[in-house]
Amino acid sequence: QVQLEESGGGLVQAGGSLGLSCAASGGTFSTYAMGWFRQAPGKEREFVAVISRSGLSTFYADSVKGRFTISRDNAKNTMYLQMNTLKPEDTAVYFCAASLRFGVPKSNREFTYWGQGTQVTVSS
Repeated sequence: QVQLEESGGGLVQAGGSLGLSCAASGGTFSTYAMGWFRQAPGKEREFVAVISRSGLSTFYADSVKGRFTISRDNAKNTMYLQMNTLKPEDTAVYFCAASLRFGVPKSNREFTYWGQGTQVTVSS
C-alpha cells in the first residue's frame, strides 16, 4: 500500500505560477500511474492530469492543457505538477492519486490511493 503526501500549495495572483509535489512511500512508485485531481468548493472532484508509470505518456484536462505540466521522478518517488498562467478558476484543493492501471487512467474510480490534498488559491 502506498501513502501519498502533497506539498507546495498556497496563494498566488492570477497569471502567476505554482509547483506542487506528491511524495510517495510504502510502495513501488514506478508500478503506479499517477494523477492530479482537484476539487473546488461545492463542486465534484475533477481530473487534472495523469502520467504513466514510465513517465513517457501524459494526458491533461482541456482546462489546463498548455498551462500545467505533470512529471515524475521514479528515483525520488515523487510526482510534480507545474502550474503556470494560473486563473482564479484554478482555485481548489489539489489531490494526487495512484493507480495500478496501465497507460493514463483518467477516472476517479481507476485510482486506488489518494493524498490528503493541498489548497491552491488564485486571487484575481
